[in-house]
Amino acid sequence: MIPATAQPFCGIYVATLTPFRSDGGIDETLLADHFRTVTAEPGIAGVLCNGHAGEIALLSREERRRVVEIASETIGKTHLIVSGVLSEGTAEAASHAVDAAAAGADCILVFPPFSWALSQDRTMALTHHRAIGEATGLPMMLYQAGVASALAYQPEVLAELVRLPQVVGVKEGSWESNAYDRNRRLVKSIAPEVAMMASGDEHLLSCWTVGSDGSLVSLAALMPAEIVALERAVDASDLATARVLHGRIQPLANAIYGTAPGGWATPRLKACMMLLGRWPNGSPRAPYNDLPPPEIERLRQALVTAGLLDAPA
Repeated sequence: MIPATAQPFCGIYVATLTPFRSDGGIDETLLADHFRTVTAEPGIAGVLCNGHAGEIALLSREERRRVVEIASETIGKTHLIVSGVLSEGTAEAASHAVDAAAAGADCILVFPPFSWALSQDRTMALTHHRAIGEATGLPMMLYQAGVASALAYQPEVLAELVRLPQVVGVKEGSWESNAYDRNRRLVKSIAPEVAMMASGDEHLLSCWTVGSDGSLVSLAALMPAEIVALERAVDASDLATARVLHGRIQPLANAIYGTAPGGWATPRLKACMMLLGRWPNGSPRAPYNDLPPPEIERLRQALVTAGLLDAPA
């Protein structure tokens, strides 16, 4: 549901997870409950499904479409649904975007193909995004990858992308506050109507203090109330409250995203869902494995620090 406002795509979006049954299939009942639960918090604008946290790379085309359908069936009348689009080939990515539109997505977020980490030129991203946009007509968000990744768009490429007429926002995941600030200034100088959404889960306070139009973050799957409260405190220039919330949020963010190996972020999020008693099964899909016991204990302590879990007696 796209609200009839001047800037309808601003706000906090929960980057949702994908629960699996013990046989490896998507647990559709639990996924629907997940969508309802995370959007029940006032201040959540919508969800980003089929993102990296939702294990998009491990879902089939049919599963990706079904994830959007479930989101549309459960929260489509009250919240925005953004669906990630990720495929190595442009034609295949465009077909996935068409699927998302047919399934009820309000907007798509185009991820750069993983092969671009090996090589990309300044025309590839423009060709890819333009073709996907023309195939669907849906509003589109960009994904600006971390500064340490070769997937990150160079300033001249980002400048061209935000000029595309269907681009309404940028999930800015530079994962470095100064890079975020530079990209934000660049985009706002070229396309001030495009929402710049600071979405590095470990850098929320610093980036939001600089200025942001919202965020698409997987940490909100665990603590949506605290993420919304942090944004409101920053907007109100209530630094004291923001620091208290940051003190709860940051250790958990560091435990999930800031500890090697970084590829364990989604399994860690899902393990936290189990530790909090929200999911009976937090297993990721192969090639990822269940986390070892010491890792689970480390996450348990981070959840206690965050005030989400009681300390053991």
